[in-house]
This record gives sequence, structure tokens and C-alpha cells, in this order.
Amino acid sequence: MFNKLPEFLVELHQINSIKEADYYLSRLSEVDRKFSQVLDGLRIREQKKILPPRFVIDRVLKEMQGFIDVPAQENILYTSLEERLSALETLPDHERTRILDRGKILIETEVYPAYVSLIAYYRELQLKVTGSHGVWALPEGDEFYAYQARVHTTTNLTPDELHDTGLKEVTRIEEEMNTIFASIGLDSGSIKFRFSAINSDPRFIYEDSDKGREQIIRDYQLIINEINEGIDDYFNLKPTAGVEVRRIAEFKEQGAPKAYYMPPAIDGSRGGVFYVNLRDVNETKKFSMRTLAYHEAVPGHHFQEGIAQDLEELPTFLKAVSNTAYSDGWALYTEQLAKEMGFQDDPYDELGRLQDEMLRAVRLVVDTGIHHKRWGRKEAIEYMVEKTGMARTEVTTEVERYFVMPGQAVAYKTGMLKILELRERARQELGNKFDIREFHDVVLTNGAVPLMVLEQLIDQWIVNKKGLES
Repeated sequence: MFNKLPEFLVELHQINSIKEADYYLSRLSEVDRKFSQVLDGLRIREQKKILPPRFVIDRVLKEMQGFIDVPAQENILYTSLEERLSALETLPDHERTRILDRGKILIETEVYPAYVSLIAYYRELQLKVTGSHGVWALPEGDEFYAYQARVHTTTNLTPDELHDTGLKEVTRIEEEMNTIFASIGLDSGSIKFRFSAINSDPRFIYEDSDKGREQIIRDYQLIINEINEGIDDYFNLKPTAGVEVRRIAEFKEQGAPKAYYMPPAIDGSRGGVFYVNLRDVNETKKFSMRTLAYHEAVPGHHFQEGIAQDLEELPTFLKAVSNTAYSDGWALYTEQLAKEMGFQDDPYDELGRLQDEMLRAVRLVVDTGIHHKRWGRKEAIEYMVEKTGMARTEVTTEVERYFVMPGQAVAYKTGMLKILELRERARQELGNKFDIREFHDVVLTNGAVPLMVLEQLIDQWIVNKKGLES
């Protein structure tokens, strides 16, 4: 909530006219009312003993205080407004002055006081919360987590089943990594140790400067453009909207994930956006960039969400509402698909792909570990660092996310495994009549359906295709 609101106003709220600028001001005027409603909800949760982990309180206090510790005219809500108004060439000077003056006043009298009230509440709460536990520690926590696992995976898998699947996948991926590491002369030591060796290799590190960050953006865009041009043998459909790479806003990058995708605007005014976190250039290793670009953009989330928006016959709710098991299951599936298409031939790029797949397998273990098997924050971080070889700062952000979003992290790998299972089923049933482009059509043209529904759709497609051939 605390950074989603600025993100919406800065990244999504359009300002192409005086009318839209006044809408922006109107929203600023309602921030204090909105936050007071959030506070009402927080107090109800506190009465029911539903309290966040201590580290969450510490983090949000730091972020909120940093957000209001700058003069209003230096806050991103103001500077973004100023920048967008400057792009309106026909805007009269007196209107520009009026809007900016009003924006400054609203930030000072509505936005900042709203954040001050939340900061005051969390400082009081900070004195009452000492531990950082999974939801098992909350009232009816075990039942809640089992429910969350079902909701996020859109299956009936239990926490124990998910945990065991994760352990098996970790072992399999580790064996594949060992083979590739041996091929490049790193045949001994832990996964953590061997990834540390290539993480520090200058070949894979960008310059820590504005120039280096700009190069990261350009390189990601080149990767996306390349695969987009070579994808026709695997897809009948492409999104009409394009996708561009942007940096995650600096005010929120410390608590933000490594990357995320924002779908095209429904009205067609903006294409898809692949946001990357550039808080630390050392977190962006060149050998991992292809996999991330395929996952977030092409043919991952951008294809999944962009194609859905293009389908006029698809109900709006299936375009607008998503679920992690389907959407991120698809995106993770496309990482492997890109390899099958020939875009991951370099052994280092393949290690990058396996490292990302390991991350999703580890999520099965760690999320269930935290919320079902009662792991602590430190235990979860250490296990993840050891198995993935990722930077500790990046792992810490990941693990903290699992604490506050119970069950969400187990959906990624679950979705990927189901899509691969359905693809193999179709191959076996249809033999040489199997067409991967048609398989992808079924997966992508029915919207963000639960995995159980997707299975029914694929099974019906198999039956229909057999019927046409008999």
C-alpha cells in the first residue's frame, strides 16, 4: 500500500490534459482519507492478534520515513507531475503554475500527514512485536496456510506434498548444474561457492555507474527483440502491443523484487513494460539476463497478458484477473521453452536459467518451510543462499516477501510442472500430429484460468484433435 499508491500515480496515472491533471490532484486530496481507512483495517487485525513480522515493521517505517523526508517539491509525486506537465506543449503557463502549486500544497497537507499517521501507528506496533514468524504463529495459522496453498496453486496439493516436490526438484536441478559446472572447469565445491566464482568474473558484471545501468536496459531490450524475431515456429499468435524495458523507480527499489512486468494499458495507450531493479548492478549478472527477459517479457508474461488483451471474445475478467500458478507457471515454462528454441546455448546462460529454475524449486521448500514447518527467517535465507548461489541481499528480499505473502511462492513451479505435464500428455496422445503452436494457442487464448481448468481445456483439445483425425 505504502509504495503502491505512489507507483500508481507516477507510473500509471496518465496526464495528457488539464482534466487529467486535475484528476491527479483529486487523488492526492484523498490520500489522507484512504490511509485512515487502511489504519482502521490494521487496528482490526491487531485486535485479532494478526500481526506482521518485526522485520516488516522495521522496513516499512524506513521506507515511509524516507518518502516524506524530502521537501514536497523534491518528492516523486511532485517531480513526476512537473515532468509530465512539461511535456504538454499547449498547456498555458497559468494552468501549469496552478496545478503545480496545488500539487505541492496537497503533498504537504494531505499526503505527508497521511504517512505521518501510519508511521506513528507502526512505531507503536514496533514496541509490541518482537519476533518474525510464519503464519503458523497466527490464530488458525496452519489452516490458513493450507488454504492459501490451494488458492495460489489452484490445486488441492498439501503443504507437505509441495515441500517434497520442491526437495526433489532441488536435487534434480543441482545435478544438472553440476554437469555444466564441470564442463567449464568448476567441478568441486558447493553451488554457492561455484556461483560465487562466476558472479565475481568481470565478464559478467556491469560498470557501477549511470552508464552501466543504461547499458543494462539496452541489453535487455536487445535480448527481447532477438527472441521476438525468431519465435514463429512456436507461436501462431503474438501480442499487438510492444514491450519496453524500464528501471524500477529509485524511491521503491530497495524493497522491490529483481524485476516485474506491467501489462499494456487496456485502451492501447501504453505497451507492456518490463521493469528491472538497478539498485545494485552486481545483482544483474549477464549470464542471467536472458532467462529473466524471457520470463518477464517475450515469450513470458508479455505474451500471456498481451495476447489475452487482444482477444475480443475473451471476457474482461479473464484478462484483468490473474493467478500466479497460471501466469508465472507460464512464464517459468517459457524459460525452458527458450532453451528448447535454441536461445540458451551458452553454458553460462544455461547456468543462469537453471539458477532461476532452482530459485522456483527452492521457493517450494522455503515457503512451506517458513509457514508449515516453522523455519525462521535466518534459516530460510541460509538455505536459499546455499542452494541458489544468489546474492544475500537479493535472497533477503525474496525471503521477506514469502513471509508477507504466504503460499504465493509455491505457485510458480507448480504451474510450470503442470504445463510441462500437459504438454507431454498431448505429445504422447497425439504423436506426430502434435503441434506445439496449437498447444500454446490453447494455453494462451482462454485467459488466466485455474490449473485444474487448464487441464480440462488441454484434455478436450486432445479429444477434439483426435476426432478430427479419425
